[in-house]
Amino acid sequence: MTKSLLQEPEKARKPKWLRVKLPTGENYKMVRGLVDKHQLHTICESGNCPNMGECWGAGTATFMILGNVCTRSCGFCAVSTGRPEEADPFEPARVAQSVKLMQVKHAVITSVDRDDLTDGGSEIWAMTVRAIRRKSPDTTLETLIPDFGGKWENLQRIIEVAPEIVSHNLETVRRLTKEVRIQAKYDRSLEVLRRLKKGGMRTKSGIMLGLGESDEEVLEAMDDLRAVDVDILTLGQYLQPTPKHLPVDEFITPEKFEYFKEMGMKKGFRYVESGPLVRSSYHAEKHLF
Repeated sequence: MTKSLLQEPEKARKPKWLRVKLPTGENYKMVRGLVDKHQLHTICESGNCPNMGECWGAGTATFMILGNVCTRSCGFCAVSTGRPEEADPFEPARVAQSVKLMQVKHAVITSVDRDDLTDGGSEIWAMTVRAIRRKSPDTTLETLIPDFGGKWENLQRIIEVAPEIVSHNLETVRRLTKEVRIQAKYDRSLEVLRRLKKGGMRTKSGIMLGLGESDEEVLEAMDDLRAVDVDILTLGQYLQPTPKHLPVDEFITPEKFEYFKEMGMKKGFRYVESGPLVRSSYHAEKHLF
């Protein structure tokens, strides 16, 4: 009988390889000062990302658009679920101004799911990309997008504004998808990535480890991503954001992450980021190749 993810495993202490160094560096201090002075918002900060210092030091930052309330209730995600406010048509201009003020070299844009909107938020997505390009024409862009509920006319708006990288996360293996991503579908995510590649995009996806998946299932997910010609793969450790979220089944060792990186490169990904602290936007600026 398959164990449910909701069954709490024996509580394990975080291993030493998950300890994070405090952010340092002149560029980080400069960006930190700008964020504080102008009261700018990044998901790096609000999500307490362990790599914030390194990314800001490299000139990369991640911004979340379309509000902070999601219409989905994924078991791994700390973003609030509920009825979002109306989309703000002035938000793209504010994000573009933040990118300019922070002197971001490579901006990553993500969003909540907006299943309440006919366009899934895709108009605001496209407006945001255009606004950043107008204000910061030398800044490269990665968009970490939702599946838009499988409404492909909304996905087409992303393809038309052509970010340098378009990312959509598979998040977990096929068997665990229904418990980890309750309203999402494994094959629909693969179709999103297939259509993006067909539209000429450089594509990227990510998987969290430590939810109870087997090595074989991870390798199968890699094969599924390569079958739709995904270019870049990120693999990181799942960490339980609150006691109400899915528990960690296992802390994956750095050696196992290295093994998955080697296997991913053998399978044909152009770039694989694999490590306990890796998140979707980690080393995003290096994925431009």
